[in-house]
Amino acid sequence: MTEELKSWQSNGNHFKFQGHRIFFRQDGAGENLLLIHGFPTASWDWHKMYEDLVSRYQVTAPDLIGFGFSDKPRNYPYSILDQADLCEALLRRLGIKNVHLLCHDYGDTVGQELLARWLDRKERGNDELRIASVCFLNGGLFPESHQPRLIQKLLISPIGSLLNPFLNKGKLRSNFNTIFGPETQASDKEIDEFYELIQYNKGKRVMNKLIRYMAERKQYRRRWVGALTDNELPMRLIDGSKDPISGRHLAERFEELVPDADVVHLEQIGHYPQTEAPELVLKHYFEFIAAH
Repeated sequence: MTEELKSWQSNGNHFKFQGHRIFFRQDGAGENLLLIHGFPTASWDWHKMYEDLVSRYQVTAPDLIGFGFSDKPRNYPYSILDQADLCEALLRRLGIKNVHLLCHDYGDTVGQELLARWLDRKERGNDELRIASVCFLNGGLFPESHQPRLIQKLLISPIGSLLNPFLNKGKLRSNFNTIFGPETQASDKEIDEFYELIQYNKGKRVMNKLIRYMAERKQYRRRWVGALTDNELPMRLIDGSKDPISGRHLAERFEELVPDADVVHLEQIGHYPQTEAPELVLKHYFEFIAAH
């Protein structure tokens, strides 16, 4: 494990959720910002932006169950709904009642469910947890526009569990080469760190269970897309256009469906904008918040 990863872990905390230890970072002061990471990595995805965000906000960044330094139970009903429960449980534990969301990939879908819950509560006049704004990075916000890689399709298939042992560092490198921008490829050190987080706590053995979110996106499409189209909260999509999974085609669908859509196209960036171009993401995120 690299020294940077060790430092990230040592500066974190844990809380119990459904009897399992969940890792999270919380640093800074001011308005609350929740960072929700993507598949298959962890809160470490935000590390290049973290200090700049902490300088302005009280930042909370969990590793969702099954990811990173959190527990990865083998017999567990992994779902987006459960991950949203985890986020809400963490916010309640920390006494947070008003929060901004910054989400990526799998975390986009968790963010959509949290947004849908906020709209449900608002309709009932319940102000227990208020969402102040939402900013999405590349992710499958619309299942019809999501273009998964072959490995994702295989993992969610009936043979998915058989593939877990073969998800080695070389396979990760190969897949990340195709989803990062051509000029912003992940370094060998970054691949080492991503892979370390995936295999920590025997994480490879649950990969086929974590990826069930792709089916959930279809099952709950009306609710989760409705959360984007039927709200008046400040909302922005910062999208790496070179991403073959959820790049320009996804951003164009967002512009088509979301009223007064606020979209930033990062033309030469791929699926991981916060890793590939952290300064650009920070610039556009801070401008978004300042405008509202």
